[in-house]
Amino acid sequence: MRFWPFKVIPSDDDKPMILVTYKGKEKLLSAEEIASMVLTKMKDVAKAYLRKTVKNVVVTVPAYFNDSQRLATKDAGTIAGFDIVRIINEPTAAAIAYSLDKVVSSSVAKNVLIFDFGGDTLDVFVATIEAGVIEVKAIAGDTHLGGQDMDNIMVDYFIQEFRRTKSKDISK
Repeated sequence: MRFWPFKVIPSDDDKPMILVTYKGKEKLLSAEEIASMVLTKMKDVAKAYLRKTVKNVVVTVPAYFNDSQRLATKDAGTIAGFDIVRIINEPTAAAIAYSLDKVVSSSVAKNVLIFDFGGDTLDVFVATIEAGVIEVKAIAGDTHLGGQDMDNIMVDYFIQEFRRTKSKDISK
């Protein structure tokens, strides 16, 4: 939190509130309020692109989100004027995006391991797919493996590899 460009302050009911400066004034906002602002902006972008208002949405959340985080996400969507049809885990969304529910369409159950190596986290889940139905069996995630953490590891790794390869090429 010490690197964040804002302060987090507990409210009277011990709920974290974010202190921001907006148009020269300090304001306390809940995480749901901030998320709803982002969703409202996305709603406007979608309307401009599709030339019609989007009302019903499916929202994806990290696999490690607990029930209260999912409820807060739903609340943010409601504040933004959306009807949240369903909230699904990001790895499940990835499986659907790659049509795994269609590819594994036989009546024989297939166990699959799916990972979502996203911008902030690594989410992994094991699922059984049978007749186009995805049943999640286990979920795990690491909030420190992904995003900038992983970018730094990969840069360090490839710089070492590049230096070794380059020195071998020079010696030829």
